[in-house]
Amino acid sequence: MILVTGATGNIGRALLGELGLGGSVAVRALARDAGRVSFPEGVEVVEGDLARADSLKGALRGIRSLFLLSGMGAEGEVLAAARQAGVEHVVLVSSITVQTHPHLPAAGEKLAVERSLKDSGMAWTILRPTQFASNTLWWAQSIRAEGVVRAPYADVGLPAVHPADIAAVARVALTEPGHRGRTYALTGPVRVTVRQQVAAVAAALGRAVTLVEISPEEAHRQMASFLGDETAHAVLDLLGGDVNDELLTVRDTVAQVTGSPARSFRQWAAENGDAFR
Repeated sequence: MILVTGATGNIGRALLGELGLGGSVAVRALARDAGRVSFPEGVEVVEGDLARADSLKGALRGIRSLFLLSGMGAEGEVLAAARQAGVEHVVLVSSITVQTHPHLPAAGEKLAVERSLKDSGMAWTILRPTQFASNTLWWAQSIRAEGVVRAPYADVGLPAVHPADIAAVARVALTEPGHRGRTYALTGPVRVTVRQQVAAVAAALGRAVTLVEISPEEAHRQMASFLGDETAHAVLDLLGGDVNDELLTVRDTVAQVTGSPARSFRQWAAENGDAFR
């Protein structure tokens, strides 16, 4: 049986759909509030909190493979609980920043989780996605209210990965041989600028959306109010303030692992246009 954590998130929901397509593997979904959303037919749903490893005993019972998102803050305890429960293989979603910006605090934390997994005695597969296409949902409120996006670095092109592609790679790693002990960097098919992203969202909506380029300083003031000063600096570095060749590299890993090409940002926008209405 496979346990999918983060089952109500962008990747988790897509992964449940991916696993359900074949119907040949038993799947359990972990959610903090199982009644908040609906789940695919045939998926066993349990409640638990990744921030509290002691709440996962029931969820981990009988599990052989675990899909785990890093960034919850208690991954070490979760991995220990998984090992004790007899889990054999963990597919971990980490971040490309472990490769591109290892000096950032969040990247260091994710690298520590990777090391904990490798030292756990369980088999592992590590996924390192670049920025998610779904990060542009940050713009939804201003698009709905004003038809405007305010963002810095409007013409810096970066890879952006569709969350469903992360889920597709995770499904293969969880269910097919040959992926244990592997680390995969995941990107979209091309680099895409903020300006191009705004145009894709506008096309999905069928109406104009205005891009107002703001300075990094103004963007920092806005982000720091809800992310904190340190995280705001880190985000802006990744958006354009401190890009490097490693961050800019487009990889065809999704196609290599799944046999299908990586989805474009325009495809993501077309599928999720309602979120901006």
